[in-house]
Amino acid sequence: MKKSTLFLILLICVALTACGKSNTVNGHTMRTAYRSVRMIRDRLPPDNKIEFEVSFWTLKDASKSQDEFLDSVDGKSPWEIIDMGKEVYQQRKSTGFKGYEKYNTWEEMIAKYDKERIDQEKQHPKANKDFDSPNTTILYNLRAPQR
Repeated sequence: MKKSTLFLILLICVALTACGKSNTVNGHTMRTAYRSVRMIRDRLPPDNKIEFEVSFWTLKDASKSQDEFLDSVDGKSPWEIIDMGKEVYQQRKSTGFKGYEKYNTWEEMIAKYDKERIDQEKQHPKANKDFDSPNTTILYNLRAPQR
């Protein structure tokens, strides 16, 4: 009887510990990072979803290696990811990064991507429920044009 009670308490502690990190990015592998980003994005307020996604992909694009990227996002909250994305934007903007020359501010860039998402949802209203559909995938081109 004592063993089963101890086991039950241990099981509850493990479950509570595992659930405590549900709002952070799991950066152990790319697959777990993508999965946690998807879950976090779905829980964010609508006004922050695009900003979070753009920040995540900006950080991925700015990283030299996959391991460096995973280390930088592991355990981070969506708000920390957004702040990191803004920092990368400012660094790139100040060095004359080609992709950002048409935006005066981070907010202006996010507003543009937000408008693109709204336009895509208007074009494909049935696909909004199916997130794996190619019609709902948005790829943000954050790289400088290749010559």
